[in-house]
Amino acid sequence: MDRVILHCDCNNFYASVECIHHPEYRSVPMAVCGDPKSRHGIILAKNELAKSYGVKTAETIWQAQQKCPNLTLVPPHHDDYHRYSIKINALYQKYTDRVEPFGIDESWLDVTGSRLLFGSGREIADRIRREIRENFGLSVSVGVSFNKIFAKLGSDYKKPDATTVIDQTNWKKMLYPLPVTDLLFVGKSTASVLETLAVRTIGDLAGLNRNFLIKKLGKSGEQLWLYANGLDQSPVARYEDVLASIPKSIGNGTTYAHNLKGMAELKPAVLSLCDEVSARMRRHGVKCHTLQLQIKSPDFKVIQRQKPLLRPTSAPKELCETACAILKECWDETAPVRMLTVTGTNLTTQDVGEQLSFLSEYDEERHEKLERLGSALDSVRSKYGQNAVSFGSLLSPKDSALNQTEQ
Repeated sequence: MDRVILHCDCNNFYASVECIHHPEYRSVPMAVCGDPKSRHGIILAKNELAKSYGVKTAETIWQAQQKCPNLTLVPPHHDDYHRYSIKINALYQKYTDRVEPFGIDESWLDVTGSRLLFGSGREIADRIRREIRENFGLSVSVGVSFNKIFAKLGSDYKKPDATTVIDQTNWKKMLYPLPVTDLLFVGKSTASVLETLAVRTIGDLAGLNRNFLIKKLGKSGEQLWLYANGLDQSPVARYEDVLASIPKSIGNGTTYAHNLKGMAELKPAVLSLCDEVSARMRRHGVKCHTLQLQIKSPDFKVIQRQKPLLRPTSAPKELCETACAILKECWDETAPVRMLTVTGTNLTTQDVGEQLSFLSEYDEERHEKLERLGSALDSVRSKYGQNAVSFGSLLSPKDSALNQTEQ
C-alpha cells in the first residue's frame, strides 16, 4: 500500500505574517527585505500585489523597485515568523505525529495512518488549508503524494492556497515535463553538469542510465535518479525528534593572552571563532538564522549584539563577515578587546530564504562555494588532523588564547 505524504508550504510566509500585523500592507505592493535603506539588499518575500508587478524573491531591492517604484519595503521580524511556525506545526500534529519541518515555513506530514479518522490525503490537505486560513489568517499550498519528494513538487505545482495530488496514475504526466531544477537538491552546480548531458527536465533525468549518472555525480547522482523515478523511500520524522536533534545555539569564545586592537587583529580572531562554530554547525547538520557577537573589554565591560541573516548559513566566511559587521557597528575598533564570543542562534536544518551578501551584490554562487569550502575543510581535517588546513590569515597568529569555551 502506498504511503500518503503531505508537504505543506506557507505562501509568501514572511510577507503574509507582516500583513497580519499591518493589515494596511494588504492593499499595497509590499516586500520583506534585508535593509530597506540598501539598494543591494534582497527580496525575501512579497505579497500578491507585488508579485503582480513581477517582483521576485531573491532579486535585489534595486531590481524590484525598477519593476514597482511604489513598493513598500519592510524589514524581517524573525521572532514573529518563528512563533507562527510553532503554532502551525502544532496544528499539523492534530493529524499525525509524523511532522517533519523543512525550514520555518514548510513541513512534511505522513498521514498514511490517519485516513480512517480524517479522510483521504486530499481531504486532510483541504482541512489543513481551511484551518490555517481560519485560525491564523495565512494560506498554505499542499502537495499530496506517495513520497516526500513528489509531495514537495506538488506544493510548488500550484500556488497560492491550493491542493495538488500527485499519485501513481498521473505523476509521470505531471512531473516529467517540469524543469530538472524543480527537483529538490538540484542546485546551480548540479544543473550545469546535467545541462552538459542534455538533461533539462525531470523526465530527461529519469531516463538516464543509473550507473552513468553515478559516474558523473557520485552518490548524489544516484539519489537524484531515484527521486526522478519516484523511488524515494525516506521516512517522515517525528516533530519532537527533529527538535531534539537541533541545538538551541552553537558558540565559541576566546580570552586572549593580550588585548586585541584594530581590525587587523580583530578580524583574524573573529574568523578563527567562526571557523570553529561553522565546523560544529556542520557536525550537527544545522545552519543559523542569527549571529550573536559578545565583546569583553579589559575592564570586564561586556556588550552583546546580534544580527539576523537573510539566509541561514554555516559558511565560516559568511559568519565572519556578519560578525565583523556587528563589530564595526557597535565597537570602537581602537578600543582594546580581552574576549570575543561568536554564537549562531535560531538554528535550522535547512535553507530558508536567501542570504544578503556583504559584497556589492547578492551572489548565490559565492554562497554555494563558501558552503562547499566549509565541507571541504571538514573532510581534510577529519583525514589529516584539525591543523592540517586553515585560512591564510590564520596561519601565523599573533595571539595565543588563554582559554577557549564552547557554548
